[in-house]
Amino acid sequence: MDRREMKGAQIAQSGRISETPKGWIVPSQSGKGAYLVYKEGGETKCNCPDCEMRGTKCKHQWAVEYFIRESVDAEGNKVVEKVVRVTYSQNWKAYNAAQNGEIRQFDELLKDLVENVEEGEQKMGRPRLSLKEGSFCAIQKVYSQLSSRRAHTLYRNAKEREQISKAPSYNMVNIFLNREDVTPLLNRLLILSSLPLKGIETNFAPDSSGFRTSQFNQYGVEKYGTKKAHKWVKAHILTGTKTNIIASARITEGNANDSPYFKPMIEEAHENGFNIEEIEADKAYCSRANYDLVDEIGATAYIPFRSNATGRSGGSRVWNKMYHYFMMNREEFMEHYHKRSNVETTFMMVKTKFGDKLKSKKWIAQKNELLCKLIAHNIVVVIHEMHELGITPTFCSSS
Repeated sequence: MDRREMKGAQIAQSGRISETPKGWIVPSQSGKGAYLVYKEGGETKCNCPDCEMRGTKCKHQWAVEYFIRESVDAEGNKVVEKVVRVTYSQNWKAYNAAQNGEIRQFDELLKDLVENVEEGEQKMGRPRLSLKEGSFCAIQKVYSQLSSRRAHTLYRNAKEREQISKAPSYNMVNIFLNREDVTPLLNRLLILSSLPLKGIETNFAPDSSGFRTSQFNQYGVEKYGTKKAHKWVKAHILTGTKTNIIASARITEGNANDSPYFKPMIEEAHENGFNIEEIEADKAYCSRANYDLVDEIGATAYIPFRSNATGRSGGSRVWNKMYHYFMMNREEFMEHYHKRSNVETTFMMVKTKFGDKLKSKKWIAQKNELLCKLIAHNIVVVIHEMHELGITPTFCSSS
């Protein structure tokens, strides 16, 4: 099936197509209004923009074709048969294999990933936990969701498997997460963990979501008499809409705006070898600068325009072009835009599997802990794609 035929089959499954003397009323897939599919001169036509402007067979025509099967019985009566529901099967063999071997494969892939960590020379002081083994233990602990003391068993097991040289004390990992120099290191590991899928992902969606901490915002209580509320840490991510891999991320305080992080995340993913063809984002990212940025890298942005937006270019050719496309081909535009929902799925995956609360007390450790969650998510996604697509992951930069 091509895209229009597939969409038509989905509309037909809804069962909301109705026949009238003038033709068939087909509901809009965006949920607003309907279109008329009718016969004229022996041909089936539709009054939707796609059919009228392009002269092509639209999804509404396909929907009618799938919805009815007309035949005439021996007595001359017309018999109408409804379409059989289309279903999409899960590759249970690949899913079961990924789930059954996830814990073992996670540690193996994590060991390969941290091999990219460069160790600095320690010239003075007591020997401390190496960056490579500290990263391994911190990400492994966050993946397990165990407390610091209980996670020590994981480190001992990793030592027995020769994945680390020495099992650190339970508190050494907490100290490691509180180091400022660990943040850029974890950011780099996050990028490297996404690279095995750079040949697969071409569509991306940015968004942000908050992660709760164990601290409370006392300022509002004292100044405004409000109820105590948890402080939040915000993760801004750029995720692939096919596999839910996170190609880039930024960690900020809970009240940070979204749009300023659009450019650095898009540029980072592009520079690291992702062939970006489409970007789907919500209205928070709608600006001429963001549209121009996506156009500069040879991609197309599908960002809905605010109600007060105009088509005035303001020096941005692509803004004017996409504004009129949005106004004249709203339904087709929204078909692309709805891929953005996959970024919500990514956050759901992270929070469901690794928790929506951060255990660390200090700001630096909270940032690093959240980065560890995102890295763990990427490794789990890679494990699934190893079984689903048969890839052999390699965690290295193309540069």
